[in-house]
Amino acid sequence: MTIREWRLPAALILLGLVPMIAGAARLTELGAGPEVTPANARFVAEPLPVVLHVVGATVYTILGAFQFVPGLRRRRWHRLAGRVLVPCGLTVALSGLWMAFAYDLPAHDNNVLAGLRLVFGSAMAAAILLGLAAVLRRDFTRHRAWMVRGYAIGLGAGTQAFTHAPYLLATGEQPDGNTRAGLVLAGWLINLAVAEWYLRRSPNRK
Repeated sequence: MTIREWRLPAALILLGLVPMIAGAARLTELGAGPEVTPANARFVAEPLPVVLHVVGATVYTILGAFQFVPGLRRRRWHRLAGRVLVPCGLTVALSGLWMAFAYDLPAHDNNVLAGLRLVFGSAMAAAILLGLAAVLRRDFTRHRAWMVRGYAIGLGAGTQAFTHAPYLLATGEQPDGNTRAGLVLAGWLINLAVAEWYLRRSPNRK
């Protein structure tokens, strides 16, 4: 395995670093018995979905990045890792849907953003299940395509940090509901566009 093969997984882990750090900070806060504020009240009242989401997303982001290493894909490790990634990915998607339904909207969100979370959480779960169904049929091309798309959606929070950054630097203010929804949507769409480019660029890799 060459250094070049590790560039993509390293970049993917770096992309997921911001949400992983934010998630770790959230779990640390919850574990410390925080003072209840409007920003954390929903998590303190019902911590289970956010704990599942953060832990699942961390494992999914890091372990999933190594599935893009060609040398590992040709070994038994790829299959064993996949048996961890499928439940972790579904945990991320379903806990995200759980939070969208169970938690009250924070002040800077709106129903448009809530709807987007439902759409993309459902799409992520569907992509993982379609990928699983494909590999059980030994259709490795479709398996790879659906798993890459599911991973792209799952890594959306990393890209969303970068879609928000220019707005925050330019205005110095948090975006309002519709603007925030647009910036969040942009992160998911960028990831899916890159995923499709990657799949077209290397269509025959298993």
